[in-house]
Amino acid sequence: MTGKVASIWRYPIKSHGRESLLQTTLKVGHPLPWDRHWAVQHNQSDHDGTGWVSCQNFMIGARTPELAALTATLDIENRQITLMHNAHGVLTFRPDDNDDSQRFLTWIRSIIPQQSMYPFRIVSAGERGLTDSTYASVSIMNTASHRAISQKLEQPIETERWRANIWLEELAPWEEFDWIDQEIRIGTATLIVRERIERCLHTAANPWTGKRDINILRLLEDGWHHRDFGVYAEVIHAGTIGIGDSAAVVS
Repeated sequence: MTGKVASIWRYPIKSHGRESLLQTTLKVGHPLPWDRHWAVQHNQSDHDGTGWVSCQNFMIGARTPELAALTATLDIENRQITLMHNAHGVLTFRPDDNDDSQRFLTWIRSIIPQQSMYPFRIVSAGERGLTDSTYASVSIMNTASHRAISQKLEQPIETERWRANIWLEELAPWEEFDWIDQEIRIGTATLIVRERIERCLHTAANPWTGKRDINILRLLEDGWHHRDFGVYAEVIHAGTIGIGDSAAVVS
């Protein structure tokens, strides 16, 4: 396998906005920096607000498709985030500031439908990140596999539906599933691929409108007899990755 980095993404607040990057530095045993650094706990969760817990404790796109339409810009120095929504405007706030977090909760509640489960507070697990996996993972996806799905559907679909950290190009479709337990070097970093990613209903939501418009899960089942897309990997040697950097299996 030899490919190159097509794009890099992080999601500072889990399920609440995406941000593209030109370059970043990966650290051993950590997710992509500032990825899923915060999450929005819902009122029915008994999470104490510390450490990692599963995504079921948080407001997520699988339950609330309107969140898919959010984009984000993170100001690391000031620990400040700007969220943008096509239909609901722009909000700039600091997740760690109590008054600001309350402003955010009021704003985000205006975007999502009234329901028994609603945003309660913002929490963080620090550099561990609140990834969907039980370990600090980086998600890697293949543009050729994405094209295969678009061809099956007979229309283009948005890569943003998959919420990847790293997109690789110049590969064969689905070859990423052959990398399990193998080490790959991307830029100057090395990662070990751990598992395939089983997808959820979040993929059905249009990333610009926040409306469910394509049954991606059914498409995967009908075309390939699974619900998987992309792989989770762990960083085992620190390094920098950037757009256009090479990617290759090394063991």
